[in-house]
Amino acid sequence: MHSKPYDYLIVGAGLFGSVFAYKAKQGNKKCLVVDRRSQVGGNLYCENQEGIHVHKYGAHIFHTSNKEVWDFVNSIVEFNRYTNSPVANYKGKLYNLPFNMNTFYQMWGVTTPAEAKAKLDEQRAEAVARMKEQGISEPRNLEEQAQVLIGKDIYEALIKGYTEKQWGRRCAELPAFIIKRLPVRMVFDNNYFNDKYQGIPIGGYNVLIERLLEGVDTRLECDFFAHREELEPLADKIVFTGAIDEFYGYQYGKLEYRTVRFETETLDMPNYQGNAVVNYTEREVPYTRVIEHKHFEMFGAEVEQCPKTVISKEYSSEWSEGSEPYYPVNDEKNNCLYLKYKALADMEPNVIFGGRLAEYKYYDMHHIVEKALNYFK
Repeated sequence: MHSKPYDYLIVGAGLFGSVFAYKAKQGNKKCLVVDRRSQVGGNLYCENQEGIHVHKYGAHIFHTSNKEVWDFVNSIVEFNRYTNSPVANYKGKLYNLPFNMNTFYQMWGVTTPAEAKAKLDEQRAEAVARMKEQGISEPRNLEEQAQVLIGKDIYEALIKGYTEKQWGRRCAELPAFIIKRLPVRMVFDNNYFNDKYQGIPIGGYNVLIERLLEGVDTRLECDFFAHREELEPLADKIVFTGAIDEFYGYQYGKLEYRTVRFETETLDMPNYQGNAVVNYTEREVPYTRVIEHKHFEMFGAEVEQCPKTVISKEYSSEWSEGSEPYYPVNDEKNNCLYLKYKALADMEPNVIFGGRLAEYKYYDMHHIVEKALNYFK
């Protein structure tokens, strides 16, 4: 006889927990999902403002080349045809991203791939020569690495300030390995991702998460750590998607994160910047980018039919107590600390650790879906 009311206690109603719950339910397993927030979806959660789905915890764009993953999410909700093609604003001049023929034309006025390649080669050679003069053969930091890959002009306008704001450190102090390669395209193509499929769920991410969790027992505003003694005995296994160091009471110390905060405002106009994402790449502008949420889901004439727009300015900062942990700081110190916690996790027969916080790793959404699906193969 089955003694416990649930097969799985799933801590966290984000993407990993929700996909796991959906697949477990399909296999006739009983799940209880708990989340300390007052809504499901984790960082995918969108707020409806003026008929626009506002990505409350930052822009999320689903992209993958894995047909199984794409077919799975589309079996839950149909995705639209959104294509991520950000624009960079440097001192009032606009450049297309990722670096492609449009960018090179905007930067240097070159119109053919041969001209662009000649310009890039010339600037790369200058960077190598500058290092040689100082008696260095390998880039010592991100600044040198970037210039060897892309040259001085693009580095100064489109990489330097943005990266320094993101990391809160000078490029000359950041390790070279952060950018081992920079995608360079010799075609006029502003599609940021190389993946075969991309889009946003029609009706927003809340529709995806709510459908995944349909018919699954869910408790919101329920902090696992505050109710651990009563929750743990309810299920045979725990699926934990929170912070791994918190699970173990920070016994080896705390892992570090970068965080982002958003200043969101509603504007009395139908179209503010004409694009979902505009990066502000100069150091002097305090925010890294401006998101205009309606462009994720409204195209063509629809944009004008919705009379207002909602924008979010994104600021990058060091994580501190009480702020949302977004990006793991995967430097040597933190990775070593994580491995100590992982050693404890590996000895837990009845706990599955999954997701960005539990694995201290930055994941794209399709990786999370894939990982959750793989548990049921």
